[in-house]
Amino acid sequence: MEWSIQEVARHSGTTSRTLRHYGNLGLLRPSRVGANGYRYYDGESLVRLQRILLLRDLGLGLPAIAEVLARSSQPAEALHTHLDWLRREQDRLALQVAAVEDTLSKLEGGEQLMAENMFDGFDHTQYQDEVEERWGKDAYAKGDSWWRSMTDAEKTDWKARSAELGSDWIAAAESGITADSDEAQALARRHVEWLAAIPGTPGAVKEYVTGLGDLYVADERFAANYGGRAGAEFVRDTLAVYAGRNL
Repeated sequence: MEWSIQEVARHSGTTSRTLRHYGNLGLLRPSRVGANGYRYYDGESLVRLQRILLLRDLGLGLPAIAEVLARSSQPAEALHTHLDWLRREQDRLALQVAAVEDTLSKLEGGEQLMAENMFDGFDHTQYQDEVEERWGKDAYAKGDSWWRSMTDAEKTDWKARSAELGSDWIAAAESGITADSDEAQALARRHVEWLAAIPGTPGAVKEYVTGLGDLYVADERFAANYGGRAGAEFVRDTLAVYAGRNL
């Protein structure tokens, strides 16, 4: 069975122009092009498109998505992994929805708030074991205390600055500038200053900065913050140059 490009666009909530763009990039080639030039997609193509859209929702850029698809030759296995993640997120979000609904109900009904019910699904300690293993219990304790001491406005501002830094890294990597360029090194300086502002981290220490760069590449969760492996490699190389010159 095949679907026309217009049908695929309608069912997937995207546009024909986007699908053609994916095709030009080699991400999603049509299974057949008719004599009239129309593009058609079979079931295998739809599975690939589903994976592309799922990865986009995770924040990966198109170059990173191409890398992920190239590394995985078993679509079903990859989708199983993604489905497990989606189900965990679904469970977490369901808990948060129930917690907020309960809070609203009690606020509007003038009832007593129950602290033990207000924070289901709000787990800010999920990486505690990993942080303690990598950098020690003291590092986690200081970072956790710092985070809990911040106001909601301060947390929002910090998250926004972190997201902006990640976006700037992705843009720089995609622009083709070199790791030792002035623009890239200015980003590295911002990154090190951002790290140093977090209590419990070694901050501006050469081994720590270069080690984090390696971690960004090795761990896909970190790499996703920089558009995927290629972006993470650019960050690693840029930080290595900066550390060698300044730390």
